[in-house]
Parts: sequence; structure tokens; C-alpha cells
Amino acid sequence: MLEDWKAQGFVILPSLLSTADLAPALGELGLMFPSPQGFHDGTDPRRSRFLDDEFDGIDSFPFASVEVGLLAVHPKIVSLAAELLGTADIRLYGAEAWAKYTGATSYDQDLHRDYLNHTVLVPSTEFPQVEMFVYLVDVPEELGPPHLVPRRWTSHLDAVPNWFSRSGPGHGDFVAPGSPALYSQEISAAGPAGTVIAFEAGTFHRGTELRQPRGARYSMHLCFRRSSDDWALRQGWAVESHKPEWYSFVPRATPSQLALLGFPPPGHPFWTAETLAGMALRYPDLDLSPWKSASKSS
Repeated sequence: MLEDWKAQGFVILPSLLSTADLAPALGELGLMFPSPQGFHDGTDPRRSRFLDDEFDGIDSFPFASVEVGLLAVHPKIVSLAAELLGTADIRLYGAEAWAKYTGATSYDQDLHRDYLNHTVLVPSTEFPQVEMFVYLVDVPEELGPPHLVPRRWTSHLDAVPNWFSRSGPGHGDFVAPGSPALYSQEISAAGPAGTVIAFEAGTFHRGTELRQPRGARYSMHLCFRRSSDDWALRQGWAVESHKPEWYSFVPRATPSQLALLGFPPPGHPFWTAETLAGMALRYPDLDLSPWKSASKSS
């Protein structure tokens, strides 16, 4: 796997998550998105939300479903991120759930890299950022899987421009003229439910169109970095941390899962009698015993 990661800039892992791993999240998916029937029959009043732009189907963490949030920090996913980043000291810097429906809007994209809103710098193979697409349902070619281009076809390209259209003129500094040769090298990431595609922020990829009649695609987009790489960010969690969904998630997560969001681990000097007392007030349903037992000041 690591050889593919280094050679291609991505790995495709079919069924990394099992049916049992996915079941709790799928059981609560209706809290976030219409079912295929509800969308296509027009019986779900949330339908109109998805009709204007491809990104309208995105919900950002913390989610209305705690189980979907817990899937974002599932041990199998975290272990994969740690292996690819070369350290267990990592952070989750972005988490989104995404629903797409055939005919709702256009999901076909130009080949691009994601770094412009994932780092204040540029991509680096020495300091990688790991993005993941996680399939909650089967995603055959007819349901718009991402396509990715192996690094050997793109390693010579400069950091700018960022988008390469299949055809047509470029415009501005960041959009190149038509580049059909790149499209002839792309690889489809179609796969069954539980498939995880991990790729670097510098990997060229694109979304593709949904063509399956009455189709729906549910997936997650997750972003991990080394804790020391402060230039790699998408949003700060503090701005999200007074939402009801956050307060529902925190008591259900483990200390190691919360560490991905910036909670200091048990034994860290942050944990004193004062801060533990404050945490008990802010998070009355959180079991603080792992932090208390490791605190010298408790």
C-alpha cells in the first residue's frame, strides 16, 4: 500500500470498512439527507436544497448524526491516516458528509488539486496531507466515483495553474487551457460500500457525473495532517464547538478520537484540577476519568 501511495499519490482500498462498521451511520443517514426515494419522488421537503450547486449536498462536522461523526474517526480510518502520514500524532482538519442525486445538478468536474483551500502553502510530498473519500454505499461508475491521475503523469506540473479543463481556453492564473492528455490517464475509483480512497492534497482528481436512474451517492470527505503541520488547515474546530451536534458527539468519542480534534491527551499538563472542573461543567455527559487518572493535579 505504501508503495502505491508514494508512486501514485493515492491508494484505493475496496471495502476497508465492513457492513457492520457502516451500519450505525447508515441507520442515521436520514437525519442528514433524503433517501433516494424521498428525493426523486419529491416527498422529502429537503429536496430543493440539492438543486443549485454540486456542493449544496455537503454537511460539515459536527453532524446531525453522531454515528456518522463517529465513522469519521473510526479506528480503521485513523490507522490508515497514521500509516500514510508516518506518525500516530495526527489531526482531523476537515470532515464532510456528501449526498449526490442523479439529475439534481451537474457533478462533473475539471481535473484539479485541492490544496488551495487545504493549506496556506503548496503541496509537499515530504509533508503530506491525507484526504479520503469514504463510500457509505456502493459507488459504481454510474454513480459518479472520483477519477484520479497517478503522480507519474503530473509530477512535472507546477503548483499553478490548479485546474486543467478537458477542453476550452484557460482563464486567470489558476485555470489552464484544455488538457485532454491528462484525462486519458485518469483511474476510476468505483467501488463497493466501505471503500476508502486516500490521496494527497497535490493529487489531481475530479468528480464525475451521476448517470444511474434515480441514483443517490452518499460519501464522506475526510482530511488528516500531522499535528505539527499548522499550515495545513481547512477550518478550526473551536468555531463549531458550541453547536448542539458538537455536544452530542463529544461524550460518545474516546480520548484518542477527541485528540484528533485538538483535545490534549490524558497526561498532558493542560489537565489540572481547574481545567477538569471546567470541563465537567461544559461537558457534563463526558466521562473525564481517563484524563483525571493521568492528571498529577487532580
